[in-house]
Amino acid sequence: MFVGVVGNQRTRHRFSGIGTTLVLADKQTCTDRQTSPWDGTSLKLRPRNDMEHVSWLITLYACCRKKVAPARDCIGAYDALLGAQLVITLIMVSVIQKFSKYSFARWLLCSQGLYRYLYPDNNELKTLAGVPKDKPKGKKSGKSENGKPETFHVPRSLELQLETAPVTALDVVHLRFYAEYLWIVDFSLYTSIVYVLSEIYTGIFPLKDEFNLSMVWCLLVVLFTFKILLSLTKQYFTSEESIGERSTCIVAFCIFLLIAMMVLIVDESNLEVGVDPAYDSFYENASKFLENQGLSSVGPASKLILKLSLAVWAAIIGTLFTFPGLRVARMHWDSLRYYDDNKLKVLLLNINFAMPFVLVLLWVRPITRHYLTVRVFSGMTSPLMTSQAFDTLRLLLVVVTVVIKLVLMPRQLQAYLDMAQRKLDSQKKEAGRITNIDLQKKIASVFYYLCVVALQYLCPIILCLFLTLMYKTLGGYSWTGLLYDSEPAVRTLGQDSRTMPSTLDVEGIEQYQMAWENLKMIFTVEVHRGLLGFASWWCCFAWFLTTSLGTMYQSYFRIS
Repeated sequence: MFVGVVGNQRTRHRFSGIGTTLVLADKQTCTDRQTSPWDGTSLKLRPRNDMEHVSWLITLYACCRKKVAPARDCIGAYDALLGAQLVITLIMVSVIQKFSKYSFARWLLCSQGLYRYLYPDNNELKTLAGVPKDKPKGKKSGKSENGKPETFHVPRSLELQLETAPVTALDVVHLRFYAEYLWIVDFSLYTSIVYVLSEIYTGIFPLKDEFNLSMVWCLLVVLFTFKILLSLTKQYFTSEESIGERSTCIVAFCIFLLIAMMVLIVDESNLEVGVDPAYDSFYENASKFLENQGLSSVGPASKLILKLSLAVWAAIIGTLFTFPGLRVARMHWDSLRYYDDNKLKVLLLNINFAMPFVLVLLWVRPITRHYLTVRVFSGMTSPLMTSQAFDTLRLLLVVVTVVIKLVLMPRQLQAYLDMAQRKLDSQKKEAGRITNIDLQKKIASVFYYLCVVALQYLCPIILCLFLTLMYKTLGGYSWTGLLYDSEPAVRTLGQDSRTMPSTLDVEGIEQYQMAWENLKMIFTVEVHRGLLGFASWWCCFAWFLTTSLGTMYQSYFRIS
């Protein structure tokens, strides 16, 4: 049973058919009064399990519709908050808990035909190298008398063909960063489902004063992805053997900082990231808000401080994308060599690699928007598409790019796993000898870092995808712009705060509504378009730049 408590005294009212009990703190029930029975007190919910969340919300929503309680005064304020969006969110939370044993991330690794290479044991190495085998003395195989692993030398040019085994769920459980990989992929899938359902709901029932809860999910995915990228980059600064990687990160930060500062001074007529209109809108609205509050201020921070902050953030993103981009370029290069005879797959791999460059060009106004939405070609009476259709095309191409990369992910990961055999083949060309321990570590380390490589492949595209989804929703764009023209919902200064009536009697709800309206007055659609537009474009640009540098390195500087 689900119990809600309001106020001091308790009176029970049972709603038939649901099995849910609502406890109201008042001398009378909601059906006996015509005024609000909630005297400024908060609603405290104590669920016993996850499904009771959904049962409670459905019951409360049904009571509002059936007017068991006065909806406008009593529950009207909560109707906007406890609506279908929160039901979708709580259902998805329950699904995450109940179906945790089914993992899309595990399916990508273990059910796509991936196979790993097994390192040879000591007996096999001794047989191939002609090393005499020790006589058994009743102790465990592979251990010397002092308990340390048995060590001997074998020629580097040893003819050795590695055996393969399919990648199973038991194999990947103990890999490094496996938990992070499992969480970010599955949570991104659940967030995508929540976003799609919310978009369908808001398409049928447009939001008025509600906040789109799917944006909270998308923001969590962005924060989790950023944290994982920081954790991966942190390894280069904590390891004593990663001096070269550490220097590369520092150089990459300086280079991306310089590039970001150059990008931010480009005029909006050439690169439409929307930073300048966003600052103008924020400055005007924030200044008027401070004046309404009776505060003497010259306004928020200057445009220079804002652009410097964005440049530092962009440099950090570029640094985090550096080694993932180099890794993806190596996997792409190896995949092309694997499919050298299949021209169709080679074309698909090249399209997959070039799509970030296409996305970057979509924000360059003279190259794309001008030709598609302004210029009228000979024999035509109007441009190829409207401005709204171009915005929709840009959003859809980001989603298509992510889908293509996700489809080709198993082939890319297999190209990485094949590195174990390629390392061994390259070693055969070297002279000298190597210990059995070093040889086994060289082969085993490839599979050991499989989840790290998977995160390096997925995290940048996940970040690009969900920043673009937030850019679409908070920026007021539409998914149907290619089908028919629709005017974007651009919020002007104080529009909602002037037209919304104040009919709430609950002090907590009034404070929430006032704070929410103030935020909407300052952070308008133009602000969201500027910040999220620049973030989306920069992630695509950094991803393209790092992978391009990795391809140049593979083409001109790497021997094997």
